[in-house]
Amino acid sequence: MSNERPFKELSENLEGSLCRPQRSKWKRRPSCSGGLDIENTPNELIQQWSPPHKKFLTSAKGKENEENVFVLARRPRKRRESSAGLCWDSLPDELLLGILSRLSLQDLLRTSHVCKRWHRLAFDESLWHSVDLVGKAQLDAELGQVLSAGALRLRCPHTCIAQPSFKCAQKLRVQHLDLSNCTVETSVLEDILSHCKHLQNLSLEGLVLSESIIHSLAQNTEIVRLNLCGCSGFSPDSLAEMLKSCTRIEEMNVSWCDFNNLHVQAIANNVPSSITQLNISGYRQNLTMEDVKAIVNRCPNLTNLDLSDSVLVTTDSFPVLQQLSSLRHLALSRCYQIHPASLIDFEKFLNVQTLEVFGLIQDSYLPILCKGLPHIQINTQPFSTVARPTSASRKDRTLWGMHCRLVYKH
Repeated sequence: MSNERPFKELSENLEGSLCRPQRSKWKRRPSCSGGLDIENTPNELIQQWSPPHKKFLTSAKGKENEENVFVLARRPRKRRESSAGLCWDSLPDELLLGILSRLSLQDLLRTSHVCKRWHRLAFDESLWHSVDLVGKAQLDAELGQVLSAGALRLRCPHTCIAQPSFKCAQKLRVQHLDLSNCTVETSVLEDILSHCKHLQNLSLEGLVLSESIIHSLAQNTEIVRLNLCGCSGFSPDSLAEMLKSCTRIEEMNVSWCDFNNLHVQAIANNVPSSITQLNISGYRQNLTMEDVKAIVNRCPNLTNLDLSDSVLVTTDSFPVLQQLSSLRHLALSRCYQIHPASLIDFEKFLNVQTLEVFGLIQDSYLPILCKGLPHIQINTQPFSTVARPTSASRKDRTLWGMHCRLVYKH
């Protein structure tokens, strides 16, 4: 402290010497060296090298101020350049989120490496509500990061999925999920679906499932579209329990699964009455006429029904199908027990718009049938679109008609 005080006083003295003129009490005595100072001091160099002196504004109005002189000094102004430019750190989170929402997936990931604050904002759930990872061949921890970031819509078919990392009790917000034809182990799929409780649209086409997976699907009571085309690995009892729990299903595709007649009966006897579109094709001798009657009785609001590749379906099904007053699209392709000449009976189906009978009639007979059924379009859709996330006829990257904001580009 003893050393600091002298420097402080010295600085104060220097500041005071710049702010007020020095007035001496004593009169100067004449000195013989006065002439020497004038003679030896290089005044021109001193004035040239020295900084310009401040011009002090003095106020000496009034008699009381005749003896005392007040000095008014201005503080230096701050440079305008420092306040004119915007600083990213000064922007609020809401404005930064609005800027980040305009970035692509790759740019958003790059900005997450800038700083901790940008990393937190880059993974805000408002930016990750819809993600399209089509073209990403391998998904390891990325899938867990995307789902944990709060993605509501995720599209990643035909992808090789490794083990994602989730917190133990973490519940995912995902509502629309497309995992069609992915290469994934059953245990990994069990882990993913066990964290899903709010699914509305789900496609697991071509995957090997398990009893645990079907039990997890039963927990998603809000599911509306379910695509299990080509799936296997679960029992008829678990399938029946799942259908009893998911009472809001409107579109369901269970075609070409590894089912026996008990699986088909579980569907026919437990399918929700809310179903409007059903694809139950590909069961050849496992789908009987009794199953068709049960489906029609349980689902009177069917608009789209696909019974293709069921050889036990005969012309006796026509009066049963005629009970469906809302039926618009019917597929009976390769139902070989139906005679081609009996197709003219569909003139009684006044509300049917499209009829798929591939494999039943020859191309030469098709114009004759179209002439006899002018109100019906015949053989216009070779592939079913029931509950599928993306139609084969469309080339866009929609997910059940919804677009994803973040799209992976390779």
